[in-house]
Formats: sequence, structure tokens, C-alpha cells
Amino acid sequence: MLEFLNPPHWPAPRGYTNTIVARGDIVFVAGQIGWTPDGKFPSKDLVGQLRQALINIRDALEPAGAKMSDIVRLTWFVTARDEYLANIKDVGAVYREIMGKHYPVMSVVEVKALVESEAKVEIEATAVVPRGPNTPRRALTGG
Repeated sequence: MLEFLNPPHWPAPRGYTNTIVARGDIVFVAGQIGWTPDGKFPSKDLVGQLRQALINIRDALEPAGAKMSDIVRLTWFVTARDEYLANIKDVGAVYREIMGKHYPVMSVVEVKALVESEAKVEIEATAVVPRGPNTPRRALTGG
């Protein structure tokens, strides 16, 4: 269960939320970049890589029974703040295409470079999968 909270005297956030309270199983997704499972970048531009990184997060959540709407936090690392801002409308369109109208706690940070030299964006995700009183815990397996 997710509860979105914002201090009443703060302005409404744009494209994110300030605070979320969640109950359930926590799922951590390591930083995902814009490459496919075979290690190829289908796009050289930020927006195309963003789309693939979000798809990778969606795919990584699936084995835990999590959905994009279970995400409580996203941290984006971009290699070019100016490119991010210049493409903000397209960034927003791709975000809504994959995430819908779900706006978790988010941060966007410009970094000098990412480990994969072609990567322009890397996104970490944390999700909380709701668990009812009769829902068994998932068995943990090694990685």
C-alpha cells in the first residue's frame, strides 16, 4: 500500500512526489541503463535510452511480482543536464508511456560519466509490493 504525502504548506510537486509511506515487500533494482538484455544500445540519444532503461526496470520488477505503480523511489543519473532539459517534453512523454501517471519520489543528478561509455542515463528503482496478511513471503533465491 502506498500513501502519497506532501506538506500542506509546500507547493504541489511537478512530476514527482515529496514523500511516500509504503507497506509491503521492498524490491531494490540496481541502476538500469538504455541497453537491451543482449548488451546493445538501440538508441544513441537520451530519450531512447531512457525508454529502454524504464523497460529494463519494468522487466526487473516482474519476478518479484512488482509493477511500475509499486515504485516508491527513482534516482536518475544523466550525463548531460542540458540534454535532459532540452528534451524534457519527450522525456515526459516516454515517462508517461512506461510509468503511466505514477509519480514516485524522484531525483535527477548530472554525473560526469557512467561506467558504460555509450550510456546517457542510469536509473535506480525501489518498489514496495503490497502484501496482505494471508500473502506468503516470496522465497529468496541467490543471484
